[in-house]
Amino acid sequence: MQSQSTEVRSLFDRIAPVYDDLNNTLSLGQHKAWKLMAVKWAEPQKGDRALDICCGSGDVAAQLSDRVGPDGTVIGLDFAEEMLDFAWQRNLNKSNIQWIPGDALALPLPDDHIDCITMSYGLRNVVDIPKAFQEMHRVLKPGKKAAILDMHRPENPLIRRFQQWYLDNQVVPAAARLGFVEEYAYIAPSLDRFPTGPEQVKLALNAGFAKATHYPIAGGTMGVLVLTKPST
Repeated sequence: MQSQSTEVRSLFDRIAPVYDDLNNTLSLGQHKAWKLMAVKWAEPQKGDRALDICCGSGDVAAQLSDRVGPDGTVIGLDFAEEMLDFAWQRNLNKSNIQWIPGDALALPLPDDHIDCITMSYGLRNVVDIPKAFQEMHRVLKPGKKAAILDMHRPENPLIRRFQQWYLDNQVVPAAARLGFVEEYAYIAPSLDRFPTGPEQVKLALNAGFAKATHYPIAGGTMGVLVLTKPST
């Protein structure tokens, strides 16, 4: 499991410079709207302390920064240091964001410390999803929410075939032109391993969340899992 985690970290360190461009290709230009949905469902408020796990290039952390305002704080956390450095450099104007290296399976934060959590395209890459849910539950304040956006395998067989065709004929060739074909060829097998929306709901409830709702979007090729920690 440790070697798998190291491999994932190395992968995201390598793709940091092209991550946003390839995400744009992967999502047909829609990933910004989907991330905005996740931010909205996490319900950040002015003055909140927000956490963006697996923050990548920092675009979701920047959205949270605007929502919590100058009196709030955003923690952008990622275990890929090259990606974290890229996020810091492109968001130098966001003075309320703290960029912290860290693992989603061992968040370097106290219990009941965070007002809202977001995670975009990160859950599919952790090596222990139940543990990731447990850590989110631990650091969230009672009654607060997390919103997790990721790719999924759609149930509809026609959409599923289109998704695979698009990965094979658009995403991987686009990555190949930039010299990253092996890095993006991992997506299809990662989708095959990823728990479905209903399975994620069960895992989150087992981790202690009071409520878990999975919202399929884009024909089920994407989804947002919204979690609420018990109030007491």
